[in-house]
Amino acid sequence: MKRIAVLTMVRNDDFFLRKWVEYYGRELGKENLYIYYDGEDQVPGDFCRGTNTYVHPKIGTQVVAAEKARLKFLSERAAELLAQGYDLVIGVDADEYVVVDPRLGIGLREFLSNQKIDVCLSPLGLDFGQKLGEEGDLSFDETFLRQRHYAQIGTRYTKASVIAKPCRWGSGFHRVKGHNFHIAPDLYLLHFGYADRQILEDRLGDVDRMAQGWQKHIYKRSRTIRFATEKKARSFDRWTRLARICQTWCRPPYALNKPAMFELIIVVRMPERFKGIL
Repeated sequence: MKRIAVLTMVRNDDFFLRKWVEYYGRELGKENLYIYYDGEDQVPGDFCRGTNTYVHPKIGTQVVAAEKARLKFLSERAAELLAQGYDLVIGVDADEYVVVDPRLGIGLREFLSNQKIDVCLSPLGLDFGQKLGEEGDLSFDETFLRQRHYAQIGTRYTKASVIAKPCRWGSGFHRVKGHNFHIAPDLYLLHFGYADRQILEDRLGDVDRMAQGWQKHIYKRSRTIRFATEKKARSFDRWTRLARICQTWCRPPYALNKPAMFELIIVVRMPERFKGIL
């Protein structure tokens, strides 16, 4: 089995980080989790015990510049982990969970250990929304996938999350600079950051986030809730298969090492087999 680390940087996001620690701790071992709190005013939660948790001086004050600096920092930490003997490093935000299709009957570590990875590997991105009128507030007391059933197949979340060599992630882990991306079969990145209307409202009321310039970004991404509520849900297996093909061969002209999908808005309903894993 390969030795695999996973890292993230977080600020004011302990709700999702708690699930992050629970999930990746189970899949990879808590001793292989590396968490960097952005800002010395942050206090790590008790749930971080057993992980490698650090409080770092706050990186930047405006969203674009801060995001570039954040990914430079995390790319450097990933390179250090690879130099220390890790075979792979996974880089994700605290509201992102890389999962293996349960139909394979294996966990994340076994799946990645069986993959041939030159530089990087991408899961297929699924951006979860809240179907208003059917789904209530997101709670930590139940698995997320028993509470949220609808996701947009999103190119923004088909990220170069897994790396095997030192390299430089672009902002948001969306790509690896100077390298192509490769989408793995049966591997998904589940993004829950915009899957709950109340959490979004709380973020819009977060003075710190608003001071950094996140308002426009949050409003734009919150449309996932509208898509989940209004769009007809399509077949998961059929459309994820087609999306992998499309995103592998289609590229935006401004970034040839990112996936594209003709601006299609495809919402799928998650199969029952996923409900217990996250």
